[in-house]
Amino acid sequence: MKATYHKYLLHFKRPSGTSRGIMTDKETWFIVLEQDGKKGIGECGILRGLSCDDRPDYEKKLEWTCANIHLGKDLLWEALLEFPSIQFGIEMAFQSLASEMPYLLFPSDFTQGQKSIPINGLIWMGEESFMKEQIEEKLATGFRCVKLKIGAIDFDKELQLLRYIRANFSPEQVEIRVDANGAFDKNNALDKLIQLSEFKLHSIEQPIAKNNTDRMSELCKTSPFSIALDEELIGVFSASDKETLLQKIKPQYIILKPSFVGGFRGTQEWISLAEKHQIGWWITSALESNVGLNAIAQWTFLQHNLMPQGLGTGALYTNNFDCPLKVDQGQLWYDTNVNWDCNLL
Repeated sequence: MKATYHKYLLHFKRPSGTSRGIMTDKETWFIVLEQDGKKGIGECGILRGLSCDDRPDYEKKLEWTCANIHLGKDLLWEALLEFPSIQFGIEMAFQSLASEMPYLLFPSDFTQGQKSIPINGLIWMGEESFMKEQIEEKLATGFRCVKLKIGAIDFDKELQLLRYIRANFSPEQVEIRVDANGAFDKNNALDKLIQLSEFKLHSIEQPIAKNNTDRMSELCKTSPFSIALDEELIGVFSASDKETLLQKIKPQYIILKPSFVGGFRGTQEWISLAEKHQIGWWITSALESNVGLNAIAQWTFLQHNLMPQGLGTGALYTNNFDCPLKVDQGQLWYDTNVNWDCNLL
């Protein structure tokens, strides 16, 4: 078996804002496996400044992984514990190589175009008018669950945007999720949560920065609506540490990005622990290209979670790869009439 890797820079159609700043490009890496005339591909989706494996030795670790591909998927997964995005890329590449077609990893009613995955519509941070424009576009195209990035513009303006949605759509018509990316001050976070509760929100992701576990635990007890952990899960590697975190904070939900938590195996570990402790969960992409998004979507469908998932990111880039994934009426479909247009293999 031969393994190679290369870097690919995805360009956002429009600069995309979070509370950590504006993104214009997204770096990703591909691992290609070759054996007996077949090829398989995996994506190592790293987010600079957020992924725990955003380290100076990242490319060196990719090089090491390709040089030691003979170890196989399981031994490599163990050896790459501190590099969850490479764990994910390796899992995907081996699954791709073993599949009948390199992009058909987990055949199902989804990949046959018979069933879809409900997803949320993502609203990026920006000027009030830009955010309002995005909200109107998502609602007009049939989304019944929207997720707003908050915490970067004036809080009162964010409240106005939520007021605008609720003036036109009831909680039964549109579910609203918000994501603060850890932006709230831990000392006044509860006050903000109380103000936000007026709008009958489904949940808020990561209201305060990670590693404030005592305060996060208090907020999960006292918040008038549900809290979901996201960044809090990054860099928690062992099953015992994962369980300790969940038992301490007791969140209502956790949000799982396979590129951040050790691929499908790491995600499954979190799901098992969450269900053991009666904690809800859903899966989102970490802004991968359509190659990684495709793998995540196919695997997610098999988990039979009926909540809207965070898998609507395929149209963000100018230079993404044409693929069968399509969004229609707030659902992610696999269009069997569309072929992949991808020059990576």
